[in-house]
Amino acid sequence: MRKRVLTLLLGMTMMVGLLAGCGSKPAEDKPAADEPATEEATTEEAAPEEAPAEEATAEKKDKYVIGMSQCNLGEPWRVAMNAQLEAAAAQYPEFEVIYADAAQDNSKQIADIENFVQKKVDLIIASPNEATPLTNAVEAAYNAGIPVILLDRKIDGDGYTQFIGADNVEIGRACGEYVATTLLPDGGKVCEIKGLEGTSGGIDRDNGFREGIKANPNVEIVAANNADWLREKAITVAEEMLQTNKEIDLFFALNDPMAEGAYIAAKNAGREQDILFVGVDGLPTPDGGIKSVIEGRLNLSMVYPTGGAEAIQSAYELLVEGKTLEKEVTLESEIVTPETAPELLTKYGGQ
Repeated sequence: MRKRVLTLLLGMTMMVGLLAGCGSKPAEDKPAADEPATEEATTEEAAPEEAPAEEATAEKKDKYVIGMSQCNLGEPWRVAMNAQLEAAAAQYPEFEVIYADAAQDNSKQIADIENFVQKKVDLIIASPNEATPLTNAVEAAYNAGIPVILLDRKIDGDGYTQFIGADNVEIGRACGEYVATTLLPDGGKVCEIKGLEGTSGGIDRDNGFREGIKANPNVEIVAANNADWLREKAITVAEEMLQTNKEIDLFFALNDPMAEGAYIAAKNAGREQDILFVGVDGLPTPDGGIKSVIEGRLNLSMVYPTGGAEAIQSAYELLVEGKTLEKEVTLESEIVTPETAPELLTKYGGQ
């Protein structure tokens, strides 16, 4: 009996071994834990390579639409800005520029910018009427993915692609120092005619001028008022200043048209021979500041570049070439005196 039991147990053991062998692979078929994967496995399992950085740029287009939001065309300098921008854009057949004039109306300019966004333009160039009221509209366009280049005037914050303009603080300071050391070396009383309240360039230019005249403690600002950058309003403002102040040695206006307005008011009052006149813009046009200095109506001006050509160049670099733009581009200015005016008129294409 015991012999039969042993025989059965031996048979069952052999059966279990055979079944186990059929259900497993030989140990040599398994790759070792530290054995490198085969080339075929590497090819199948490797993640796809990323595209080169230069291939990630936006696809080029045959036509790019640029919206130009101008704060007003009542100033000759801004007419010149649009003209220079248009001339520069004409060199690039792929550019189409559409223009909007806000006529010094913040609400109108906000609507103009929003309209550009709705049209899905490729880029916006804007010269804000006033900084704070235009900030949200500019930032909304920028956050919607539309590049925004600001010309001449900034907004609050940095919600834009690039700012192009001259250093208005330095321009004002240069005017102030020239007044303090050259035009009024013995001191004198100054009336200041400002631009539109709340414009960044006007604020900076005024601050710079007040710093500059500190070079002569005997130079005093006796009156200041706004004329919104316009010659006609400056005539009225200057008339009031002339009536209120029996002694005025110099008018400083934040742009040339307002300085011309002050000259007209003084001439009408018979006092133009006793007063000096200083402005800013220095356009080479027949009615611009350089000719005014040459003809003796203004005693000083500053060449203030419009940045129109530079804005189009930046647009080309960004849209067509795919380059990253610098956040700020500072344009150079030059002082216009009776001695330098003829040379500067030729340099900037005037006659």
